[in-house]
Amino acid sequence: MSSADSRRTVSSGLLHGEVKGFVQKVHSPPSSLNDPVEGEIQAFLIDEDQLHTYDDLTKVNPVTPLTVLKCLQARYSAKVFYTHAGCTLVALNPFEPIPNLYSLDVMKEYHGARQPQEFKPHIFIVAEEAYRNVQGQREPVNQSLVVSGESGAGKTWTSRCLMKYYATVAASASAVKSQNTVERIERRVLDSNPIMEAFGNACTLRNNNSSRFGKYIQLQLDRCQLLVGASVQTYLLEKTRVACQLANERNFHIFYQMMKGATDEQRKEWKMPRSRRFVWLPNAEKTVEEDCFDETVEAMVHLGINAERQRQIFQILAGILQLGNVNFSSSTDESQQCDLDEQSKDFWQRAAELLCVTARELRTCLTVRTLKAGKQSVLKPCSRAECSMRRDCLAKVIYAQLFDWLVTFINNSICADRSTWCNFIGVLDVYGFECFQINNLEQLCINYANEKLQQHFVAHYLKAQQEEYVSEGLEWSFVKYQDNQRCLDLLDGSPVSVFSLLNEESRLNRVSDASTFMVRLEKELCVNGNISWDKFSKVPHFTVAHYAGKVNYHMERMVEKNKDPVPPELTHLLQTSDNPLLRQIFSDKETENTTTKGLSRVTVVSKFKNSLESLMKILHTTTPHYTRCIKPNPDCKPLTFKKEEVLLQLEACGIVETIHISAAGFPIRIPFKSFMRRYGLIAKYLIFKSGSVDVGADHSNTLRQEVERLLAVVLQLKAFNPSHNRDCDKPNLWVHCGRTKVFLTQLMLDPLEDQRKNILSQCAFSIQCCWLRYQRCRRHARQRSATLIQAAVRSWLLRRQLQRRNRAAALIQTTWRKRRALLKSLAEAELDDAMDLAEEEDLPALNAVIRERGSVQLSSLQEPVTVRGWPMGLALASAPSITMSLKATGFQKMVSVMASLNLPSRRRDYKVKPNQYSQELASIRARPKGSVKLHYQRSPLLYADTQPDIKRDVTGFNAILLEKTF
Repeated sequence: MSSADSRRTVSSGLLHGEVKGFVQKVHSPPSSLNDPVEGEIQAFLIDEDQLHTYDDLTKVNPVTPLTVLKCLQARYSAKVFYTHAGCTLVALNPFEPIPNLYSLDVMKEYHGARQPQEFKPHIFIVAEEAYRNVQGQREPVNQSLVVSGESGAGKTWTSRCLMKYYATVAASASAVKSQNTVERIERRVLDSNPIMEAFGNACTLRNNNSSRFGKYIQLQLDRCQLLVGASVQTYLLEKTRVACQLANERNFHIFYQMMKGATDEQRKEWKMPRSRRFVWLPNAEKTVEEDCFDETVEAMVHLGINAERQRQIFQILAGILQLGNVNFSSSTDESQQCDLDEQSKDFWQRAAELLCVTARELRTCLTVRTLKAGKQSVLKPCSRAECSMRRDCLAKVIYAQLFDWLVTFINNSICADRSTWCNFIGVLDVYGFECFQINNLEQLCINYANEKLQQHFVAHYLKAQQEEYVSEGLEWSFVKYQDNQRCLDLLDGSPVSVFSLLNEESRLNRVSDASTFMVRLEKELCVNGNISWDKFSKVPHFTVAHYAGKVNYHMERMVEKNKDPVPPELTHLLQTSDNPLLRQIFSDKETENTTTKGLSRVTVVSKFKNSLESLMKILHTTTPHYTRCIKPNPDCKPLTFKKEEVLLQLEACGIVETIHISAAGFPIRIPFKSFMRRYGLIAKYLIFKSGSVDVGADHSNTLRQEVERLLAVVLQLKAFNPSHNRDCDKPNLWVHCGRTKVFLTQLMLDPLEDQRKNILSQCAFSIQCCWLRYQRCRRHARQRSATLIQAAVRSWLLRRQLQRRNRAAALIQTTWRKRRALLKSLAEAELDDAMDLAEEEDLPALNAVIRERGSVQLSSLQEPVTVRGWPMGLALASAPSITMSLKATGFQKMVSVMASLNLPSRRRDYKVKPNQYSQELASIRARPKGSVKLHYQRSPLLYADTQPDIKRDVTGFNAILLEKTF
């Protein structure tokens, strides 16, 4: 299916209920600009104020060159530069910047639109349609955007806008994680443009930024349709421009950028002072927009070309310019090599220094050639003309190899690994059709490429579609169109053609002669009506009638250019250069053996044909989208419309025939199986709820019936405008079922896609609901399970904690009881009775001081009683006066006093009340033969280890071990 054809809308016709039959819309035949205006044309053109509103030329009725031309002129005057023409987009070059026409907001507007076709015609519609085809995976998934037109029509600018759009779309749709990567790739892809335009574009008579090479850029997309890389393929660089420029034309942009943008330090390094003039740099005073050296250097930096490599590149280019000022003078002796002009010696020396070769070897290579006779080599001086040719050849081969190295470096910098991308969108920007005063091999190859692209358009759309309509059973009357097959047979036919004869002449080991070649062409190709000769012209030439007009080709040096010989001495010289880059780009270049048989040589035409054939294979496997760039005037004046100029381009491109076929035909064609595979879910969802549609059925009648039923259902849906009058007796103009395919217009495809999206959205919503319900149920079950597990764990932990606490409490209680019992038993076993104290006889004698100060007078005894313990004894001994009174108040008190003071007593006869009562002394328990313990009422463990001191008022002893005194 070619969805590139799906932009247009049918201007007339009603929607009908049945899906059978087809009515051919009749258009008036094409008429020339000078034909009398007929009634229909006059009626159409009478309202000139409305002509600019026709955004699609298929709405024009009648379709003639005059009506199409008038509509384009009206839209151009209204500053509307894009117009749909069926399957193609016509773009008129305004030759001046248009504000906000290609801004970021405009890109987002077209990218975010539900139906971009409903917006005004724009190049972004073509870009968005190709991008959505990749997203929808419609076969063939890979897309190609073919931008064609003559030189100066705006192809390069259009290609630049397309690349910027895709880079922006991919970046805006990217995830946050890959945003930096996308921006980096996007920047590199876009920065490849300034470099390639600087090295491959030049200012010509017809265009200030003419591409002197062809390129096909593949924008690589991953499975998410994000830009991950790109690759560039180039075709036939016009390297002869380095050494030869036509009048009022310029060399490649890069040389002028260096002259105008270099710093004084760089000029000194390149030996290019401001006052110096170079022969190969004509019209240096002319300034164009592309003379921006800083932009080129910045792009090199972004692509990874470091400062040292840049220095090597610019040195090589400066050396090429110096070569152009080297001239030779014939030697008086033919056996001696040519001499250099006096003014050329400095340029020759500087060229050798910049190319990093010795001046002597450079001069030898340019003035002496090597002839091989068997195994021997013979040196022969070159004539003055041969020296100039070798100088030009050296400059051309260096520049061509440098350009190829740049393309390879760019591809290595921006190309993604094959495993990371799955689809691509190709942008084809080739040189436009050219016709100059002097045309040679370059123009012949360029126009041949345009013929191939025109044939691709004719074969894909004009011819193939009409033949398919007839084979599928549609009522169709053929629309005549201009077929360029005869011209292609003339240039590249079999068995004899211009290219075959040119290659044959180039492979012969003899000096080429233009007159001899012309005689061969007249003899072999005289029967072809697309070639002719001027019998009265003395210059060897031939004229080819191309689809865009006749072009006269000069045959002088055409054979020599096709040979493109590179003397081996030049290659060997460059391989020994001290410039690392120059040595690298020539290290792998094989020296061309001039003695090899001619059939093994590869000519310029052969290489170009092979590369063009590979390009055409890619185009045939992709979905093409055509953009026809029109040049409104030959002088590149802003907003100037020349009718004759535009009319010739419209006729050459076949725009009128394209409009005829698009307005009357069905641009969208889908096989039954593919149609049911994509849209069968509509019938399954709406009709066959209990069954399913078998998309793999082999019986075509069954598939056809299913397709018709599906289309009938869609026709009844609200996706169509209900105001349409459906008459079942009239055939449908929007859809037709052929023998194996469904033929649709955009008006039929839109409701199909909308209905499919709605059903997919409903299914997705149902799936989301089921999934969310499942997730919630699962989450609820997990929460309940977690709650039960947590409760069980908490219960187990609490039980375990309580058990440990109970065991600890029981252990503490048991230990405490045991200790109390032990202390009680020890106290009862060791405390002496009063009678034992009274009966003791062998008491140790006390010191006088202790007796005096460490005793107490008791009322019941005549002699003082000595306190035999510490520190109570020390405290009592330190006191100036201590009185004690005893009363019998209890067994424990009595036992304590008896134990501390060794008092003989009886039960309930004594009570101890010392003068330290205010210090909260409660009781004294002691072991008379061991230690003594003091117990206080207010006794936490705060001062348990503090020794009593007379200078400190300390209370709160719990248990102080008293030593026994002696």
